[in-house]
Amino acid sequence: MNNQPVVAAVDGSDDSLRALEWALDAARRREAPLRIVHVRQYAPWTQPEVLAAGPPDPDADPVLDQVRDHLAQRGGPPAVEYVALEGAPGVLLPEAGATARLLVLGSRGRGGFASLLLGSNSLAAARDAECPVVVVPRPGRGGGEGTPAGPGRPVVVGLNADSPDEATLAFAFAEAALRGARLRILAAYPWPLQTWMLPGEMPPPQVDQDAVEHETRILADGFLAPHRERHPEVTAGTDVLPGDAAGHLVEASQDAELVVVGRHRRRLLAPARMMGSVTQAVLLHAVSPVAVVPPAPAED
Repeated sequence: MNNQPVVAAVDGSDDSLRALEWALDAARRREAPLRIVHVRQYAPWTQPEVLAAGPPDPDADPVLDQVRDHLAQRGGPPAVEYVALEGAPGVLLPEAGATARLLVLGSRGRGGFASLLLGSNSLAAARDAECPVVVVPRPGRGGGEGTPAGPGRPVVVGLNADSPDEATLAFAFAEAALRGARLRILAAYPWPLQTWMLPGEMPPPQVDQDAVEHETRILADGFLAPHRERHPEVTAGTDVLPGDAAGHLVEASQDAELVVVGRHRRRLLAPARMMGSVTQAVLLHAVSPVAVVPPAPAED
């Protein structure tokens, strides 16, 4: 049995309390323990003269006290653990995901500029954590009334037919099964096609858009077949759409319970963890919570 916890990062902000609610629901659905982490960035005990005293008592943390009061009114999962850490959140939060089933945090915290759509700590966690990371946005993003939730809303996942990510598809199917939700798979293909020619070259033959769409659907169906077999209880439909994948995913987020995207794989000449432009755009602009799934260890 997988006893890894769902980790919720909190800092006392409204954003982190919304993330806590999402994490609480996720822990209940998974019958998993909930670990609540608060990273204090500029605490006095980190000074050299008091460093030897050890970490502070989590019972003395006012942010965790606020969370305890909040959960006492709501009722938590069977096991709740409170952890207070000292240091840089952008480093420690991704590390908290090393032993987690899921890491959940708000799109913004207390620090930084209020005009930013995505905080640096959320970006670092989504890019660097070893487990899937769910970023819960502020209500009203994109002109909406609030974070979509509730029965009837789908889980949405992006599928790159040229380079499908099995870990992302597996997470999306499993999440739809946990929620009893339908799964909407978006497979975008580039259109119109860009053609670059040198002077004097003959233009290539015209490409039929219907043929490109048909080929994309055939590829998508092949990649999805084993996931459909593993989750026959999930109703999964595929939309093959032309143009900008990020734009389609952001638009779909307005009516989604969750949008699932993959994190960029490491490349031979770029070994550091990174995220693709589609994932970054979805994190910045999606109305619904966004799950960023790292590639499987064998591919990372």
